Amino acid sequence: MAAPSGRSGRRLWAPLVAAVLLCLVAQAAGEPGTAGAAEEPSTARFDVRPGGEVHSFSRSLGDYTCTFTYSAQGGTNEEWQMNVGVSEDNLLFSCSVWRPQGKSYLFFTQFKAEVKGAKIEYAMAYSQAAAGGQSDVPLKQEEFEITETTVSHREGKFRFELSKLMIVAKTPRDEL
Repeated sequence: MAAPSGRSGRRLWAPLVAAVLLCLVAQAAGEPGTAGAAEEPSTARFDVRPGGEVHSFSRSLGDYTCTFTYSAQGGTNEEWQMNVGVSEDNLLFSCSVWRPQGKSYLFFTQFKAEVKGAKIEYAMAYSQAAAGGQSDVPLKQEEFEITETTVSHREGKFRFELSKLMIVAKTPRDEL
């Protein structure tokens, strides 16, 4: 299952995603040495640059990698963040890419977030990220597509607004 469909599916997944992300944040804020170095969540800042050229930004955590590839127009550089984390039981890998100020003023001509080492269980894209008392504003389902390893714009349907991407992927499980 790549992602839930319809409103009821979103309601079912929302608490799970929130719980996973809260666990990862709590793990990051925990005492030093409580998790192995390869398991500690990592947040990095990067600039999203306009100009129409294709750019990529990647973060790896252990065996898992998240890569955000995009092309944008208008305005000036914007500071964005990427957070990657692995659940304590090593069953879920998460990747979030967002603009901390909430709304991006750039026009995205394309975007793709790709995970390596895991398969996407849930993903969502937003035109506006929560900030300053505002809530996340999700893209319409027809604006983006989800595969086992990618979340990307849908040609001809995407309305050029992006401020946040969230991915929760299931890691491969070694059976004895």
